Amino acid sequence: MAKAQEAATSQRSIAHLPKETRSALGKQGAAVAQRKRTGGDSPKTKVELYEIAKQRDLPGRSKMGRAELARKLGEK
Repeated sequence: MAKAQEAATSQRSIAHLPKETRSALGKQGAAVAQRKRTGGDSPKTKVELYEIAKQRDLPGRSKMGRAELARKLGEK
């Protein structure tokens, strides 16, 4: 609760983030929402692929991009 109060007083919200960050967050959210609507499971976002790679203990995952993570994990 203290973090929420601190964020509220410092006005740290998505509206105050850089435009590129807001755009990236919006695209990521749209991709997740699209998959939920259609019932599909790919293409996954980089964050989702990274989490799977972490579970599988894939070496070098932190330096990989979305496409490389998908390739290494056998995703589309």
